[in-house]
Amino acid sequence: MSLQQEVMTAMKEAMKAKDTNALTSLRAIKSAILLAQTESGAKEELTEDQELKLLQKLVKQRKDSAVIFEEQGRNDLAEPELAQAKVIEKFLPEQLSEEEIEKVVVAVIASTGAEGMKDMGKVMGATSAKLAGKADGKTISTIVKNKLS
Repeated sequence: MSLQQEVMTAMKEAMKAKDTNALTSLRAIKSAILLAQTESGAKEELTEDQELKLLQKLVKQRKDSAVIFEEQGRNDLAEPELAQAKVIEKFLPEQLSEEEIEKVVVAVIASTGAEGMKDMGKVMGATSAKLAGKADGKTISTIVKNKLS
């Protein structure tokens, strides 16, 4: 079943359960999918990779918004953003732990022969490709910086 079909099914369930938070999150996913499809010109299905990137972007937007709201002391606005991020994350593959990410980073550093921060781009590219959808870029970047410095 495609992501769009999964979202539609979940929307129907959220409507029946009167879960406004889930419904808002699912509508955001559906909207983003439709926008991505119209950008490509045709009504073609998105690839799985494109869907993962789309979902990660939506989660990142909500988490970033929540951080800003919390910095401003607006927990009343931060909580719905985090709740929406959790709903969207259900459609992503299970995220790897920092230890698992670190193992992949060490393997990539060894295979590329990276020595220092000058090789960070090379390591980030290879690691991000291997961990697509399983880890966010910020976590990968932090681990790569620690290993290369």
